[in-house]
Amino acid sequence: MITLTDLKQTGPERFLARFDNGEELRTTLAVVTELSLYSGRTLTEDELSAVRDASARSRCRQRALRIIGARAMSVKELTDRLKEKGESPENAEDAAQWLLDMRLLDDAQYAAMCVRHYAAKGYGPGKIRNELYRRGIARELWDEALEELPEQGDRIDALLRRKLKSDTPDRAELRKAADYLYRRGFGRDEIHAALARYSELSEED
Repeated sequence: MITLTDLKQTGPERFLARFDNGEELRTTLAVVTELSLYSGRTLTEDELSAVRDASARSRCRQRALRIIGARAMSVKELTDRLKEKGESPENAEDAAQWLLDMRLLDDAQYAAMCVRHYAAKGYGPGKIRNELYRRGIARELWDEALEELPEQGDRIDALLRRKLKSDTPDRAELRKAADYLYRRGFGRDEIHAALARYSELSEED
């Protein structure tokens, strides 16, 4: 049998448990409460192993909560970040599911937020899809999220006017401007339509 010789609170939700075998274990209030830990309690090796596992899982959940408190992210981004921090894949996935169950993590809402953010920065659908992919958001959520995308005509026209300084740009300038819009994620049809509008306005002037 192993005796828990000291249980010291080190933070609002954190505890340090010391055992008579020399082991020190960082744990949490949730584990202390759930497993009824207290100074003087004796545990079998299996019970101590269960305390270790529960403590690692609970600490991972706390870390996940701190991470998403700093900035919003997708399920994949969170689990990847936790694993980078040294958490096991099992605990990382458990923490993500825990946050999903509490509705503190939501890929659909996050995808819509990403669409609004990148649209406001002047990026087109292609670039935004790349960002959704990069952030690990499932494809089935893309279409609904892209409904948040506002009408792009005025945005493309503004970017084009900024890029083309001349009212009579030559072919090289037009190609350069078209490539710029393409890199920002706008489709060929959208770019051709914008160039046509620009030409019409220039002729009217």
